[in-house]
Amino acid sequence: MHSGMTLIDLRSDTVTKPTTAMRKAMAQADVGDDVYGEDPTVNKLQDAVAALLGKKAALFVPSGTMANQLAIRVHTQPGQEVIAESKAHIVRYEQGAAAALSGVQLHCIPGDRGLVGADLVEAAIRPSDPHTVRTALICLENTHNGGGGTIYPLSTIERIRAVAVDRRIPMHLDGARLFNAVTATTLPAASYAQHFETVSLCLSKGLGAPAGSLLASNDLALIERARRFRRMYGGAMRQAGVLAAAGLYALEHHVARLKTDHDNAKRLARRLQHIPAITISPQHVETNIIVFDVPGHRLAPAALVAALKQEGVLINAVGGTSFRAVTHLDVSTEAIDQAADVFARVLR
Repeated sequence: MHSGMTLIDLRSDTVTKPTTAMRKAMAQADVGDDVYGEDPTVNKLQDAVAALLGKKAALFVPSGTMANQLAIRVHTQPGQEVIAESKAHIVRYEQGAAAALSGVQLHCIPGDRGLVGADLVEAAIRPSDPHTVRTALICLENTHNGGGGTIYPLSTIERIRAVAVDRRIPMHLDGARLFNAVTATTLPAASYAQHFETVSLCLSKGLGAPAGSLLASNDLALIERARRFRRMYGGAMRQAGVLAAAGLYALEHHVARLKTDHDNAKRLARRLQHIPAITISPQHVETNIIVFDVPGHRLAPAALVAALKQEGVLINAVGGTSFRAVTHLDVSTEAIDQAADVFARVLR
């Protein structure tokens, strides 16, 4: 890598750094002890997110993984089963926590770019039978990270919800990037959230906060149970208003600008389409995640990632010959064009 080169980091939208204005908001945050429920900024954030999602309450936690795992814990009993799409974050990127922390198994169903229909979900629900494990929860992810930032159509969610209600099974939404779906469709967050007993929302991805997620629900007793498990899992923080202030700032200033990330992702996808070594479907880029293939290249995936890094572009290999690039607030349109030039140079 050339000295003095500015890296264009497309590995994830989690790599963003707090803006100067966000840091100022953090520095000036009014704080208290959140374990006693006395941090005014945390309380303000929890109320704001609950209102945005159309829920009665929300709980601030350190990470998206913890928010998802708290949801699984409060909805299930050990020995039960949770339905999830096979490439879901809960399945691939949470270290087997559902089994380790809640004692449940995951029933993984393969989707189309991460999305499953009501018929597949219904087929995965176990029969009410003394020989069979009980289905306790249905989890969906919107947008779907492993599927390439795909948006769950609201009509599909509604059909899955009808099945869940009929079978009396609660639903959890991994809404880590829900505001990417909101921005792309202009549907309010509550339109999606209304179909789920619990919803998680991440502040440290496209919204650009340094840390933090929330778990929201209309069931106040369930949120109180989640608060106890948050303590058990080591997620109870003290003067967490410093982090909550970043989240509030992000919700006020960084939601509308997600459209720029989506435009940049589509721009990069169109540029990559013109590189013969790359296989990509630009029409599948719905939000800020670009997944593409480099089949049969002389460089192995790890070597290709290293070669791109040498030229100042960071991406992730995501299995086989597939790669992922993610746009975010620290990557300008100019940087996207520079990155496209690097791809063309390295892959020519």
